[in-house]
Amino acid sequence: MPRRKRNAGSSSDATGDSDDSVEHEKTDSSQSDGNTRANTRMTRASLRLSQSSQDAPPDVKQVVDRDESPPRTPTGNAQSSESDIDVSSPSASHDESHAKDPSQKDSDSDPSHRPKRRRFHESYNFNMKCPTPGCNSLGHLTGKHERHFSISGCPLYHNLSADECKSVQVKAIDRDKQDEERSQSQTEESRHATRHQAPTPRQVRYKEKVVEMRRKRDSPLAKEQKEKNMEHRQSHGTTREPLLENITSEYDLELFRKAQARASEDLEKLRLQGQITEGSNMIKTIVFGRYELDTWYHSPYPEEYARLGRLYVCEFCLKYMKSQTILRRHMAKCVWKHPPGDEVYRKGAISVFEVDGKKNKIYCQNLCLLAKLFLDHKTLYYDVEPFLFYVMTEADNTGCHLVGYFSKEKNSFLNYNVSCILTMPQYMRQGYGKMLIDFSYLLSKVEEKVGSPERPLSDLGLISYRSYWKEVLLRYMYNFQGKEISIKEISQETAVNPVDIVSTLQSLQMLKYWKGKHLVLKRQDLIDEWKAKENKRGSKTIDPSSLKWTPPKGT
Repeated sequence: MPRRKRNAGSSSDATGDSDDSVEHEKTDSSQSDGNTRANTRMTRASLRLSQSSQDAPPDVKQVVDRDESPPRTPTGNAQSSESDIDVSSPSASHDESHAKDPSQKDSDSDPSHRPKRRRFHESYNFNMKCPTPGCNSLGHLTGKHERHFSISGCPLYHNLSADECKSVQVKAIDRDKQDEERSQSQTEESRHATRHQAPTPRQVRYKEKVVEMRRKRDSPLAKEQKEKNMEHRQSHGTTREPLLENITSEYDLELFRKAQARASEDLEKLRLQGQITEGSNMIKTIVFGRYELDTWYHSPYPEEYARLGRLYVCEFCLKYMKSQTILRRHMAKCVWKHPPGDEVYRKGAISVFEVDGKKNKIYCQNLCLLAKLFLDHKTLYYDVEPFLFYVMTEADNTGCHLVGYFSKEKNSFLNYNVSCILTMPQYMRQGYGKMLIDFSYLLSKVEEKVGSPERPLSDLGLISYRSYWKEVLLRYMYNFQGKEISIKEISQETAVNPVDIVSTLQSLQMLKYWKGKHLVLKRQDLIDEWKAKENKRGSKTIDPSSLKWTPPKGT
């Protein structure tokens, strides 16, 4: 309720005094409530400071009380003292206290306003371990960090110790300082010099020294060194870096070590910034059938599997496991010898299976996780129900082995015939990628549609598609007997999008603009060159007569 003001020199009745007393009591209670809430929000540091001031001697306590600043709120601001409150208007202070409480509550609930406290090794997860056998995760290749969790920063993997890495780092810092001082002095001396100046005598001597060091290393390795390298390889295998001493000159070896340390430092910075999460990029290799494949990119496997250096995957059901023993037991019980779904194509040892993401969800999710290890732009992992997966396999007496796959939407409004495509690394550069692309366009022909891959394409995907479009156009022109070529007719016969046809013709310099018209030139030299390569190479092709497939309903 508003308070009545009293003029100076005027007397007030008893009612006014009682009202004032009531208002003062309300103000005191509100201030006491605010102080109580503020006291409950005191940080641990202020509590320790107040306790230390109470336990201190009287003379020291006076100094502490005089120098002590008011305890700070979780927002970092000092609490308001009584001198900051307008005593002449208790209602205003009452309203102000109520207005400040919600903001303080919000600041309590918002962790971004809380004071940050530095913690020792706050960025390290001590549950993680270096995947190198026998390593205790201590030290770092750069010598700048106390711990490491990846092979790139492991001193033991690089046949070094943590102390050796630190000593190398100290020498590198001293050398960098000397080089910086030398470059600054040279800059000051050559400020007014000509643009192309001759090398200094020091640079000439250093160059001669490097040439001499490299000349000495032209001789082959000694027999003892070869035996030592062979023994190291047999005892450690791929879990350690090969011995690099006496393989090249000391200068080149030092440059290589610098590059390794710089790459490891860059990865450590990305991890500390959160761009590489803990456990990501830890799967370096996968055991897939009789192959051991090096991975290229990070895949979001569960954390307990992602922190392993090696992952074991069943090549038939694509289940992932932690150890060779688990994989061996699984293979003894696994009844799968081919992908689930319907076999829609078979010619010789090559088969293609159509797998519905809704009916075989686990298999398709595992396939996407496996593909992400070799694809950079893939973002689909778990939402596989709207897609169909066409898995190509190669059969032998043990089963149908995964060669590659592509996925496509069941209902694509933009007529995309491929959403994601992958050829397994052990089958790359053997013509299987073009077979997968050709099969996707064969399905588009059966559907009587014009197809195109979904953008953006990966680097390898773009190269494969451009090569395929070039081959399709040159084959069409080789068999073409008419006089006028129409892009529309090419598109209807090959099921390739006209935009892709035009871009390919432009890259081959077969599309010209003359007298207001676009003309397609038939370059016989390119056609002859393609025909000669095809006869020599004998590339794998898809036989349309071996396809047993009807378009799914609703597409």
